[in-house]
Amino acid sequence: MGKSFAVIGDPIDHSLSPNIHNAAFRELDLDSSYIAYRIPKGELEGGIEGLKKIKIDGFNITIPHKIEMMKYLDKIDEICNLIGAVNTVSNKDGILKGYNTDMDGFLEPFKKKELNIDGINALLIGAGGAARAIVAGFTKEKAKSITIANRTLEKATSLSKFAKTIGLNANAIEIKDIKDTISNYDVIVNATSVGLKNESSVIELKGINEKTIVYDIVYMPMNTDFIKKAKVEKATIIYGYEMLLGQAVKAFEIWHGIEAPYNAMKKAVLGGF
Repeated sequence: MGKSFAVIGDPIDHSLSPNIHNAAFRELDLDSSYIAYRIPKGELEGGIEGLKKIKIDGFNITIPHKIEMMKYLDKIDEICNLIGAVNTVSNKDGILKGYNTDMDGFLEPFKKKELNIDGINALLIGAGGAARAIVAGFTKEKAKSITIANRTLEKATSLSKFAKTIGLNANAIEIKDIKDTISNYDVIVNATSVGLKNESSVIELKGINEKTIVYDIVYMPMNTDFIKKAKVEKATIIYGYEMLLGQAVKAFEIWHGIEAPYNAMKKAVLGGF
């Protein structure tokens, strides 16, 4: 009996997940399939019932269901509770267990490239969707401090409170106040959606150098304006697709219990560009 998997959300047609997972199945000769399944906002409960009926083995969740999905789980991995969202579900005999691979997915490229987080000062731009997972990741890897910059100070402040409760030294500022403090940071992460539509980066990167790690979680286009500016300064780059890949690898390992074929999955992602 083949296994079946899906990604649910709305919109869903741009998702690279089916390509990535199906490439992994081909590489390892697994009798499995992975599809994108659109479930509009407000229709999650019915959608989940439908997935249970066809005995889906697992699924990923994207916008807009990552928080609401937590209501429909039978078991929850502790990291989901910490981050307050779920993006990966396994179905074992009708028992749905939720996971969040955002934190591990975010950290994976640092590990792959042997880049150290221990003791660094981080600047996080944006306080939305993935930001809590990123804060959790920096805390886990013992960063020294994080500055959270957001257009509205309120969101940044609430995220910096979260950071402090889990043991990370944090402060909040408005994006416009970053100005020339940019050289104070070892790692700079764009966690806003700016760049998706080829807009200009929300900050300038003058003053960073080749030791500065610049990480954009936007993966389409691959070379956002933020990444291009970082390249001019010869910074160390982490692309959004590397986080996407890290998340997919974790989901694969949760579902199949074997090591994911990283290179085959990477090829599938880069083929999507």
